Amino acid sequence: QVQLVESGGGLVQPGGSLRLSCAASGSIISINTMDWYRQTPEKQRELVAVITGGGSTSYADSVKGRFTISRNNSKNTAYLQMDRLKPEDTAVYYCKAQIRARIWPPTEDDYWGQGTQVTVAS
Repeated sequence: QVQLVESGGGLVQPGGSLRLSCAASGSIISINTMDWYRQTPEKQRELVAVITGGGSTSYADSVKGRFTISRNNSKNTAYLQMDRLKPEDTAVYYCKAQIRARIWPPTEDDYWGQGTQVTVAS
C-alpha cells in the first residue's frame, strides 16, 4: 500500500505564493523521480516540474523562474514552492512519484496523488 497525498493548495492573489507538499507513505523501498503536474478542465494534464532522486530539477517554460521543486528524502516528501503566481496557474496540481514498493515483484511504478486545487484570483 503506497499513497501520495498532496496538500497546501488554496486561494491566493496574483503575485502571491503557495507551497505544495506531496507526502508518500506506505511500504516503500525507494523513491526515484518525483513530479508535479497540473490540469484544468480545458487542458490536458501538464508536466510542471521534475526532481530526480539525485536532486536534479527541470521545469516547464511557463513556470521557470517562479516555481521551485525540492524534496526531503527522509520524509518521503516533495515540495513545490510557487511564487509570483498568475491567474493562468490556476489548476488542480498532482504529484507523481516513481516508487519501488515492498511488493512482489518489487518493481518501480508510478503513483499519483489525488490533487490539490490552486486558485489564483483577486
